[in-house]
Amino acid sequence: MEIISHEKPPGLFARMWLYLKSLPEKLKAKVVEVVNKVIKLEKDDPRRITHSIKVGLALTMVSIFYYYQPLYDNFGVSAMWAVMTVVVVFEFSVGATLGKGLNRGLATLVAGGLGVGAHHLASLSGEIGEPILLGFFVFIQAAASTFIRFFPTIKARYDYGLLIFILTFSLISVSGFRDDEILELAHKRLSTVIIGGSACIIISILICPVWAGQDLHNLIATNLEKLGKFLEGFGNEYFKTLEDGESSNKDDKSFMQEYKSALNSKSSEESLANFAGWEPGHGRFQFRHPWQRYLKIGNLTRQCAYRIDALNGYLNTEIQAAPEIKSKIQEACTEMSLESGRALKELALAIKKTSQQPITSADTHIKNAKSAAKNLNTLLKSGIWEDCDLLTVVPVATVASLLIDVFNCTEKVAESAYELASAANFESIDSAVSTEKPRSGHCGAEKSNADCPHVVITVSELTPAGAMADRNLKAIYKK
Repeated sequence: MEIISHEKPPGLFARMWLYLKSLPEKLKAKVVEVVNKVIKLEKDDPRRITHSIKVGLALTMVSIFYYYQPLYDNFGVSAMWAVMTVVVVFEFSVGATLGKGLNRGLATLVAGGLGVGAHHLASLSGEIGEPILLGFFVFIQAAASTFIRFFPTIKARYDYGLLIFILTFSLISVSGFRDDEILELAHKRLSTVIIGGSACIIISILICPVWAGQDLHNLIATNLEKLGKFLEGFGNEYFKTLEDGESSNKDDKSFMQEYKSALNSKSSEESLANFAGWEPGHGRFQFRHPWQRYLKIGNLTRQCAYRIDALNGYLNTEIQAAPEIKSKIQEACTEMSLESGRALKELALAIKKTSQQPITSADTHIKNAKSAAKNLNTLLKSGIWEDCDLLTVVPVATVASLLIDVFNCTEKVAESAYELASAANFESIDSAVSTEKPRSGHCGAEKSNADCPHVVITVSELTPAGAMADRNLKAIYKK
């Protein structure tokens, strides 16, 4: 028996009252959410707060030209160009700020001069011909500059400068048609742009500078380290038994997913390399540091990460091969994965410390991985799975093939790291090995051992055996 409800829905005023009653709780929840987002943003990169303060300081400084009457009398309304320059030029890193500032300053200078020249030429043609010539000049420079912006090399470094060139040339040449004080207009615009750009550059460099080159350096090293962590843990994770699986599920496996950040880092690396090219020498990085070599390592790292992503798919698949099939290649695969991971971590450490010493350790791990890869190839060609079902063998053989590809990528990364170490003059390896002091015999008593001649051999090794860098061996005789 159905029960028919005769309750009426709440009216308009009742709904409004319920909404107003719940409004404080909703506002409180929203405020808490915003505060949590702000805290997370600050924890992700504390430099963001410093950058915000620096932008506010730069804007306050250039605003004085508008507030202070003597300065305002000199620049007038054009003082606003300094404020606008700070807003559009000040970027997070020193390199980005320098790039935009120099682009804007040079573009304003060149476009202002050409605009004044175009106005002078157009004025010689009389009242009728002047607007026609001005329109022709504006059309030619706008079309040519816009076409030049399509060149990849130009777009990467000078796109903003060309944009400002088009704007300034059009502004000066067109405004000069109605304003006789065109030289004063060009002078004021150039001066205010220089003032605003200089304020941005000075504050960006002197107050808690953020170097794009340092960020690129750390990003490449971090990505290599993440790939190394995955490879170190892959062998045990893939070849684990059911009993091992139950216990390992309780462990934290987050490091097995960290490699995914390397898959989408191309745009960040290219932007940082572009900005780093504008930066002066700082810290361990001299002017004209080989930043493009970092991009080569980054590309090889991504190729390795794509193969690792495929390997990760075989970890999470529901259909797993039988343990007896896996066990035939377990030792070779585990060793190759482990040694490749250790090599990548050593290369990451070498880049982080700008030192060549970890590269020698990476070379040792690469040799061990190469030996394991040869053993694995021998096993695969020996027909170890002739009696097994093909469908059960294919996934395991695919994993083995992917591991060999990962090792090949690791070798290429190591070669690129050697090239970077040589081009960037990483700290070389100097180890002094002295012969053991004799306690008795022809050198006399122990107290006179300091006067005994001995040989100290200093080995300066830039890269491991087979690498592209040089090796030096020096013998220094001390008496």
